[in-house]
Amino acid sequence: MIKAVLFDLDGTLVNSLCDLATSCNFALESFGFPTHETEKYKYFVGNGMPSLIERILPEDKRDSDTHKKVFDVFYNHYSQHFADKTAPYEGICELLCGLKQKGLKIGIISNKKHEMTLEVVNKLFDVSVFDVIYGKMEGYPVKPDVKLTFKLMEELGVKPDECVLAGDSGMDMAASVNAGCKGIGVLWGFRGKEELLENGADYIVEKPCEILKIIEEI
Repeated sequence: MIKAVLFDLDGTLVNSLCDLATSCNFALESFGFPTHETEKYKYFVGNGMPSLIERILPEDKRDSDTHKKVFDVFYNHYSQHFADKTAPYEGICELLCGLKQKGLKIGIISNKKHEMTLEVVNKLFDVSVFDVIYGKMEGYPVKPDVKLTFKLMEELGVKPDECVLAGDSGMDMAASVNAGCKGIGVLWGFRGKEELLENGADYIVEKPCEILKIIEEI
């Protein structure tokens, strides 16, 4: 029996691509580096903000000093503009309400920095809907490592086989496999069906409401 649903944040609950791309390009421009089209950021994001900055930098400019300078400019800009265009995907708020009405626990496990994860959720949602919210924290590797996912499950009081993990990337699906819970790959996010299936997705959904149906079937 499923007792909890764990969600990725970016690309799953919220469409944050434009704001991430804008802040990244602002940082790149600040140092005279080439910028990238917004669509390309679908493949730059996913493994945490430090990895994001490393990927957008020119290959010969990825030294630690340059990385830190660009990251600081990006993060300062993003901290002020993270909700300019970012919003929940259509149907997400209804899904969260439906899950809550059925008595399911709801958690967020994101590779975005923990403080920023909290800011985004507090800005865009009724935070009381979520039982536990975790972003990237010191001492915990990013997904698909499951150390933080297991901590979240422990706080929710559930076992892996009592959870599903919904996300938009192969990294999320790999995390579900590593954690021993069912993985639901969503197609409205940043990556495609093939990547999700290759990394172990148990289910693929095109609309948020389908997640509720899957849980009812399980």
